[in-house]
Amino acid sequence: MDDFTPEELEQGRILFARPATFVMGCAKIEQLPDPDLPEVAFAGRSNVGKSSLINGLVGMHKLARASNEPGRTREVNFFDLDGKMRLVDLPGYGWAKASKSTVKKFQDLGRDYLRGRVTLKRVYLLIDSRHGLKKVDDEALDALDLAAVSYQIVLTKADKLKKGEAEKVQAATLKAISKRPAAYPAVIVTSAEKGDGMPELRAEIMRTTGAEL
Repeated sequence: MDDFTPEELEQGRILFARPATFVMGCAKIEQLPDPDLPEVAFAGRSNVGKSSLINGLVGMHKLARASNEPGRTREVNFFDLDGKMRLVDLPGYGWAKASKSTVKKFQDLGRDYLRGRVTLKRVYLLIDSRHGLKKVDDEALDALDLAAVSYQIVLTKADKLKKGEAEKVQAATLKAISKRPAAYPAVIVTSAEKGDGMPELRAEIMRTTGAEL
């Protein structure tokens, strides 16, 4: 994990304490908002905890809607952080209670966004720390490498692991992506429930986007 100074961690805390609002959900590429703010996107399997992570970052319980039905997010959802940046929730992958044609439609939308968004600074690919990288994640990694979009692995639900296990998964994940061309060489371990790793993730996003207080 990158090292952050206490000042950077505090600046990240202040930035993400600013008002965050839902902007819009886009079902078609033509509906995307104007690319006038830096953006970071969150991707991952349908049940990896994207909504919980986004809510944890901004300290709000219901900004991003979590669902008991994995695969519900079928749009690209945009959230505005006080006019400083946008947080983007991409459609989940890997499993969804939907027809194959519907699944393909919203996954293609995510890929179109990745390929053509000039203000996209980084994708944070969420991986359940209890399972690590799986074969189902390879397609997402390949798509990000192909799109030449900088991405960083964020391990979620670390509070579910026994002591010491998170470090092992972190090391194995870093090794697995070491030769991937678009992968950022640092893996952040988080728990949205406990707050672990969230200060570092906020600081990382602030540094990546160049957002200022």
